[in-house]
Amino acid sequence: MLEHKKHEYEYAVLVGIITQEQTVQMVSDYMDELEFLTLTAGAKVLKRYTQKLETPHPKTFIGSGKIEEVEAYVKANDVSTVIFDDELTPAQQANIEELLKCKILDRTGLILDIFAQRAQTSYARTQVELAQYQYLLPRLKGLWTHLERQKGGIGMRGPGETEIETDRRIVRDKITLLKKKLATIDRQMATQRGNRGSLIRVALVGYTNVGKSTLMNVLSKSDVFAENKLFATLDTTVRKVVVGNLPFLLSDTVGFIRKLPTQLVESFKSTLDEVHEADLLLHVVDIAHPQFEAHINSVNELLAELKVQDKPILMVFNKIDAYKAEDFDETDLMIERGSAHYSLEEWKETWMAKTQGDAVFVSAIEKQHMDTFRNRLYQKVRELHITRFPYNHFLYPEIEVE
Repeated sequence: MLEHKKHEYEYAVLVGIITQEQTVQMVSDYMDELEFLTLTAGAKVLKRYTQKLETPHPKTFIGSGKIEEVEAYVKANDVSTVIFDDELTPAQQANIEELLKCKILDRTGLILDIFAQRAQTSYARTQVELAQYQYLLPRLKGLWTHLERQKGGIGMRGPGETEIETDRRIVRDKITLLKKKLATIDRQMATQRGNRGSLIRVALVGYTNVGKSTLMNVLSKSDVFAENKLFATLDTTVRKVVVGNLPFLLSDTVGFIRKLPTQLVESFKSTLDEVHEADLLLHVVDIAHPQFEAHINSVNELLAELKVQDKPILMVFNKIDAYKAEDFDETDLMIERGSAHYSLEEWKETWMAKTQGDAVFVSAIEKQHMDTFRNRLYQKVRELHITRFPYNHFLYPEIEVE
């Protein structure tokens, strides 16, 4: 984990590569996100390095000339951490540590560190710990002193068993224990979900830091933790909400992110069960973010991975108060007008057409257009409720959406 100096930031350098799969623009976006992740973890970025490569260097991820450039900067500026945007192999990480003589993290390790900082409940901490051990297992290289001795050494080693083999066995045992613990909690949570009765279930999904928790606070009049940092919410929060006179359950889930570590997807599957159980998904989007279309695609890919992409979805474009279209000069023939130049009204037409009207544009923090959103949400939940309980239709009248 990142070690904090008293009253000082830890200084970091970021490294990424441009390949056929990752264009210059994509890598720039990824590095912006990596810098935000680094800041969230508690470090300050001094410099960013990128290099064009067909494939990552098998030994050092980047080429020898570039690694020497990074090494010189690290030594000259007292940099304690170098963070790579893609997942490093155990061998690459060991080789780079040997060369740079400082802490080496990849995007996966950084996200795991943030999750460890953010985990508040026993359940979230167990999920993160499992992901950390799964990440650590292939990276062990005689880390005996870094591991808690849960078993005495005398009599516990088999004939010829080395220290590294003992370490691996301890980690594997720990992974098994954590999986059993999670399985027990999962059964308890499944029982809780089963006891919630016949209310329609609605789940907030979306990229990290798009305002899901703020939106939940406004809808449920509750006080769910919300902050302008990545992964402010790890634990699923469920609230009973009434819109009009129609009650339903609303759950807030962990935010998604590009290149989400597979270990986290695996260990947080149970948290994402709320998405499986939901009757309606509210896909929240930060329309003020310059890469919000890429964020939508990332969330849709993960929803497809979870096999829930066919559920009813209402797109909620949040933060309209912060949206600003880029200026477009019609006299400049070198620049073609693109989506970055769209006004909010144009986005509304585009997205309303694409989603058959299942989209609303709001500002949760400024409470703009929330009545329109509540009306649309009421309509969607009512349709689901009437389908399930047709004899209740007279209790919940139809309304016109503003």
